Amino acid sequence: MRAYYYPLFSLFFLYHVAKFEEKEMITPPLAAKKPFEITAKHGHNRIDDYYWLREREDANVIAYLEEENDYADKVLQPLESIRETLFKEMKGRIKEKDESAPFKKGAYWYYSRFEEGFEYPVFARKKSSLSAQEEIIANGNELGKGKSYFDIHVSVSPDHKTVAILTDTVGRRFYDISFKDIASGKLYPDRIEGTEGNLEWYNDNKTTLYSIKDPETLIASKVYRHTLGSHSVDPLVYEEKDSTLTCYISKASTDAYLFISAARTDASQQLFLDANNSNDKAKLIAPLKDNVKYSADQRGEYFYILTNENAPNYKLAWTTVTEPEKENWQVLIPENPEVLIENIQTFKDFLVLQEVAEGLNKIRLVYWDTVKGKVIPFDEPAYYATIGTNAEFDSNIIRFEYQSMTTPNSTYEFNTETGEKVLIKQQEVLGGFEKDKYQTERVMVKVRDGVSVPVSIVYRKDKFKKDGTNPCLQYAYGSYGYSMSPYFSASRISLLDRGFVYAIAHIRGGQEMGGQWYNDGKMMKKKNTFYDFIDCGKYLLDNRYAAPDKLFAQGGSAGGLLMGAVANMAPKQYKGIHAAVPFVDVVTTMMDETIPLTTFEWKEWGNPNIQEEYEYMLSYSPYDNVAKKAYPHMLVTTGLHDSQVQYWEPAKWVAKLRANKTDNNILVLKTNMTAGHGGQSGRFERLKEVALEYGFFVWLANKKDVE
Repeated sequence: MRAYYYPLFSLFFLYHVAKFEEKEMITPPLAAKKPFEITAKHGHNRIDDYYWLREREDANVIAYLEEENDYADKVLQPLESIRETLFKEMKGRIKEKDESAPFKKGAYWYYSRFEEGFEYPVFARKKSSLSAQEEIIANGNELGKGKSYFDIHVSVSPDHKTVAILTDTVGRRFYDISFKDIASGKLYPDRIEGTEGNLEWYNDNKTTLYSIKDPETLIASKVYRHTLGSHSVDPLVYEEKDSTLTCYISKASTDAYLFISAARTDASQQLFLDANNSNDKAKLIAPLKDNVKYSADQRGEYFYILTNENAPNYKLAWTTVTEPEKENWQVLIPENPEVLIENIQTFKDFLVLQEVAEGLNKIRLVYWDTVKGKVIPFDEPAYYATIGTNAEFDSNIIRFEYQSMTTPNSTYEFNTETGEKVLIKQQEVLGGFEKDKYQTERVMVKVRDGVSVPVSIVYRKDKFKKDGTNPCLQYAYGSYGYSMSPYFSASRISLLDRGFVYAIAHIRGGQEMGGQWYNDGKMMKKKNTFYDFIDCGKYLLDNRYAAPDKLFAQGGSAGGLLMGAVANMAPKQYKGIHAAVPFVDVVTTMMDETIPLTTFEWKEWGNPNIQEEYEYMLSYSPYDNVAKKAYPHMLVTTGLHDSQVQYWEPAKWVAKLRANKTDNNILVLKTNMTAGHGGQSGRFERLKEVALEYGFFVWLANKKDVE
């Protein structure tokens, strides 16, 4: 026995020495520490060792990011096979030659379509009938050819003759606008650069409103008017002087009025202009008031105004166009404490409301003459429904979108006269997807302060046993009042088919349970967001949806802040975390009014010039609370041109984590050097990023101790 034991032991020893040396060669980058003092107005000092990573133009910064990318590629090299497999699966579920559900506007049916093998949409239309000859409005594949990043959308003039084409080729959400005659295909010489990407037409078919955003703060504060063929400087229509507000342009359902909204996360005001008179001056509906948001639509001589003033779940008021002042508002639909009104759209004979009750969407129809309504019925335990594209004001048809965690996105039309609901188009999922193989659940989790938080869960029936052995990915957002509804994802099927449970925690900070749900998850109550997520994760473990060593977490942007806070607060609960474009340096960012969107968000996170708010943010800011302790395996992704969360936040965070964490777990930073907040453009290129993210979790789930 001994004669054979020694050689086997030697081979075993030499193999692990080789593996050890191989691992030793993959040395993580260590960012230089260059102490920088940051002093708050109330006197508190902090030292930031990695502040220097903000210098985007510094060659040393770019070199460091590239070193991190190289390190990440080496560490994640064992994922190559599973990443490639996942990408092929995900791509294989896409119907490459596909088109959107056409919608009618005037004499035309408009739609977008994808061509087989191509990344970007082709915008097209047909006149009178869907069997008519196709007219190409704009071809994204031609315009985006050879560009490392490309995003496009279009806006057609009211007479259907001219199209405005808005394109971003960097990923920082600065859009250039060009104009084209649709019939001839000829481009106008007019070109507008550096816009917000938000444009509306006047009804004269030659004049548009657009907004320009500040190149440093990225806040859209100026609205201009452009007339095709004009060689003079575009006149300024409106300038917002309040640096906490950003402007957005929209048009009434009737097309009779244009609206300029100036808003921040807690408050808004709206101005209106006659869309039939390009020289009309913008007139204010009601002035800005802290903690009051409102928005208007129009029908005939009336504005219909959705507002949360003294109504966290919103109420609907009306007033005349000639007397829009707040003192003239009259309540049409009072607030319902049990139902949040998310959105409205006016039609000639009725009003449509998009509502949320007990965390689920409802679409309700209200007739003008009786103020009585009907609710469109849905029957799944967890789903998402929203008002769709309704371009015809005088119509008895409501178009809406519906999906669930097991039902692909579906476009329906509801006939308000007959009550008939007709499926117009459902996202086709290839690759053998069968809805009946999957199960969705909705559970209510009682968290530490006694509040019940909804969680939407999906899994594959034959791969799931409620015995605490399945891997589970927990996802959430929880900020800005944005509700993370139980949506369908074809890519997610790759996880479910590998035995993963997928859970969306509808935590406070969103509005899934009403306006107060948002208020209880922001500012001085922000920690509720983090506690809710952690407690929902504990529920998944305690109720055996997840294996104790296979619970993972994922979130992006403000959800990336959530990931950073969770990593600090409950590092042992999660085996691995993916933080996408994470907002993790809360205090420093909120102190710097020169960087994008800071003042706009003071009412979401806090104003650091107010000591109490400063100290509260400091108590949870992920970057400021990194400590010498063990952290989960972590994949951090960002984009160099991110306009929402600057790349340096995750870069600094990872550098500080490297210098402090006491474990040997994976920590990698992947920076997309050609993209922004939304990641890579193009429907297939984006899938490669998803394959990396999901591959990271699959890899970890199948290894008890990652080598």
